[in-house]
Amino acid sequence: MALPIYADKLERAWHFTYKVICTAVFIFLIAPIIVVIPLSFNVEPYFTFTTKMLTLDPEGFSLRWYDNLLTLGITDVEGVRDSTWWADVWANASWVKAAKNSIIVGFFATILATTLGTIAALGLSRPEMPYRKLIMAILISPMIVPIIITATGLFFFYSATCVSPDSTIGSLLAPILSYRGCLANTYFGVILAHATLGIPFVIITVTATLVGFDQSLPRAAASLGATPRQTFFMVILPLILPGVVSGGLFAFVTSFDEVVAVLFIAGPEQQTIPRQMWNGIREAISPSILAVATILVIISIGLLTTVELLRRRTERLRGVTPS
Repeated sequence: MALPIYADKLERAWHFTYKVICTAVFIFLIAPIIVVIPLSFNVEPYFTFTTKMLTLDPEGFSLRWYDNLLTLGITDVEGVRDSTWWADVWANASWVKAAKNSIIVGFFATILATTLGTIAALGLSRPEMPYRKLIMAILISPMIVPIIITATGLFFFYSATCVSPDSTIGSLLAPILSYRGCLANTYFGVILAHATLGIPFVIITVTATLVGFDQSLPRAAASLGATPRQTFFMVILPLILPGVVSGGLFAFVTSFDEVVAVLFIAGPEQQTIPRQMWNGIREAISPSILAVATILVIISIGLLTTVELLRRRTERLRGVTPS
């Protein structure tokens, strides 16, 4: 906010101090993220700035660590990069397989979390809903409880719910569970765990959108002969869609960045990007991790930009000037 022309010296001094404090806090928060980007182009296998990098010598920069994301784990590293080589990358590259797992798990976890979270938010927004505050506190508890506790609980729950493949339930769940009929070490189990962690974000964003929702619109639609299904898809959903999409994006980011739950309940076949980064830090530190981190930062910026555009669209729909 601009300083008024009639501000006295004390107000001007505080305004300047306020800007300095905000700038310092911003630098403190963003510096650890920004410093990763140039380090990912280091030609040397170090996590520090070399003399050539500090002097901006072109020989100090390289894309070798980005290239390593494609070559780690493949059979023919030095081969001609034709269709066969790219097929080898798609099938065997460790980072590519981790990225595919992250996208698969994140996509289905987002669909599940968005669906369940939206339904829960719609129910909690109704004034006749009993024990709304208690139910709300329970539903958003995965966001509040330390993730290590949630992951441990999921691990023991998954371990205790193994069913025999010879039983009726086991035969029905056989296509999506392991041979023992357990949720642990399966894609389905990881998706359920990530959906559990993403549902609170969907509930909060959709509930915030429903605060300004005109509850007389569903009644007007019903008076005109619309069924509950038509009312939801033709009246309610178009108005709350920005909040639903924003919640879905937060759920996807939560799933894409989650490592603790994956360490507890996922097997080698469900290794995601965060777990691959964790393994890389523990076993052999490589600047390839910085290259992945840079790519994730770019993706996060894109998602946050999308969320901001959706927020502005929501404000315009409500007749509020976007801030």
